[in-house]
Amino acid sequence: MTGNSLRTGGRILVDQLVAQGCDRIFTVPGESFLAVLDALHDVPAIETVVCRQEGGVTFMACADGAMTGRPGVAFVTRGPGATNASIGVHVAMQDSKPMILFIGDVDRGMRDREGFQEVDFQAMFTPLAKWAARIDDAARIPEYVARAYSVAISGRPGPVVLALPEDMLKDVVEATDRPRVTRPVQPVCHNGFAVLMEMLEDAKAPIAIIGGADWSPSARANFQLFAERIGLPVACAFRQQDAFDNKSPVWAGNLGYGPNPKLVARVKSADLILAVGARLGEATTDGYTLVTPEHPGQILVHVHPDPNELGRVYRTDLPLCADMDEFAEAAALWDDVAVHFETGAQAHAEWLAFSDPQPTGATLDLGQCVRAMREAMPADTVICNGAGNFSGWWHRYWPYGEKPSQLAPTAGAMGYGVPAAVAAALRLPERKVVAVAGDGDFLMNGQELATAVQYGADLLVIVIDNGAYGTIRMHQEREYPARLSATSLRNPDFAALARAYGGWAATVERTEQFAPALAEALTQPGLKLLHLKTEIENIAASGATVSGLRGRA
Repeated sequence: MTGNSLRTGGRILVDQLVAQGCDRIFTVPGESFLAVLDALHDVPAIETVVCRQEGGVTFMACADGAMTGRPGVAFVTRGPGATNASIGVHVAMQDSKPMILFIGDVDRGMRDREGFQEVDFQAMFTPLAKWAARIDDAARIPEYVARAYSVAISGRPGPVVLALPEDMLKDVVEATDRPRVTRPVQPVCHNGFAVLMEMLEDAKAPIAIIGGADWSPSARANFQLFAERIGLPVACAFRQQDAFDNKSPVWAGNLGYGPNPKLVARVKSADLILAVGARLGEATTDGYTLVTPEHPGQILVHVHPDPNELGRVYRTDLPLCADMDEFAEAAALWDDVAVHFETGAQAHAEWLAFSDPQPTGATLDLGQCVRAMREAMPADTVICNGAGNFSGWWHRYWPYGEKPSQLAPTAGAMGYGVPAAVAAALRLPERKVVAVAGDGDFLMNGQELATAVQYGADLLVIVIDNGAYGTIRMHQEREYPARLSATSLRNPDFAALARAYGGWAATVERTEQFAPALAEALTQPGLKLLHLKTEIENIAASGATVSGLRGRA
């Protein structure tokens, strides 16, 4: 930090990142922000991770923000770089994760001529991000960066996009640095919390649905103390399974795609739903049917850090605007609790039965593969995945450990798992990291294996290869049985591909081969990949099969 001395815009920007605590950026370099790259050369406090495609850049930044609670930082160039990067902005928004995307842009004097790779980034990203802006004055870079951090971490966290004209980054000006931005404190209303306790005392069958915006390890620990004290069953929103201790005696399991039917019935029959941090979006509520916007016969208490989310979709009987940490701490410390429910223990017993993988007779039984992982890998292993039916086996059978241990896009974006795993291996080198990917999912961003090797990331990649876009094939068989169109894939030898990148790899085709292959993989340093060749017949962890779908039709 150099106060008000003369600096280039690029150096001012890098100095602001240091002031905000940024220690790592993800990028594909571009000539439009060479001044930033030059400044980074002299700032060892920030590691520059060079990726192979801009979608990988923003997925890594999104995952990094999910782990740290501070914005993950991405730099890409204009035009093709920004359009490639847009998927990560969309995911960060729907996942409520803090991220800042910096885009090198055309010179200020070239605007509005449709110059080389010119895009109106404010118009493009405003529907995707919390805030999108352009910095035209290098002296105002500290202001814009501080505001970007504030917007990204406050209320409902999310992505910010800042365009950086190339010539602005070369300007030499004086600028006043801004100090580190912190999240505003949002304590829970004491009277509102007292009303919640009265509602719980009147309830017969309440349930909590948690996770999402602003959920943290401390919120998890404190809310667990509260829920266990009163026997409250706790379910998590879609792909938020590390929001609560899966071994807790009141853990009820996960909502989303393929949930426990008994949990679904429990939510539908609940007389009070306590949603904490969760938006209760489409995936969590099965298209707004599990919890309907009007929820007749049910009381809805919605706790969220962003007032714009309260009452946005649902008729809310008691809206409470508060930080998750503040709310969970208030719950843990509340000493006037006159209720205890037996339903928490009942819900946990149902989850234990549902999450116990039983042999299916499949040649390669993925449920038994997850069981082998449970026996061989630490409880705090970080599981990363993109989108596809393959993920359902881990969502159902893997007990997620301490937060963060699940990096998975609630936006349902393919290609997230491998970049997220690279980010996790760099951020949490003391933890085991696994990327679980389908064959179609893996090839969306499999090139980031090169990034993993370049930076010495220690991670295991498991590729489930059934030769199809399996989720779409499942829908296709249900709607148009036996009329295959656009869902079959011809794949490479994924094990050979991993070796070409410099990793260790093995191919698994039968259930009994998996545990020994996993054991060998865990002895290898750096990048490891297991290529699991499965049958399309066993298309989902729910037990759905292709022949069964055709039979019902």
